[in-house]
Amino acid sequence: MKRTSMKKTLSLIFCIVLIAAMALVTTGCSGKPDDMAVSDVITFSDGDTIGEGKNTFPLTIVHKDGTELTVTVNTELTVVGEALQELGLINGEEGPYGLYIKTVNGETLDYDKDGKYWAFYIDGEYALEGIDLTEIAEGAAYMLKAE
Repeated sequence: MKRTSMKKTLSLIFCIVLIAAMALVTTGCSGKPDDMAVSDVITFSDGDTIGEGKNTFPLTIVHKDGTELTVTVNTELTVVGEALQELGLINGEEGPYGLYIKTVNGETLDYDKDGKYWAFYIDGEYALEGIDLTEIAEGAAYMLKAE
């Protein structure tokens, strides 16, 4: 009788340990790469100045609901996309044509789900190259718009 009771107790302990291990493993898996962690999502307000550095440019963001805000970006980097990623303002994934922006200022768009994407403009004109290839130009104004 003691043996059966001991086997049941050991089985119960083993099950509890297994469940605890599975819980720890699944909570550690967010399904996102480290550079896309939720804790990295930063939002800014209209008129904010962000970053530090000698390269400065205005960035206007037009959200899906039409709200618009402009921030001033300061950086030591020379590429618009790199500066915005480093500051946590944008997140995306590498695609066949460069960086595909998915999240801007905390708002995520998914073309496959809602038919919207983040369009990149330079001085009011639709950009002919990706944000990750665009060198910061003195006096240029940049915009990311939900379209």
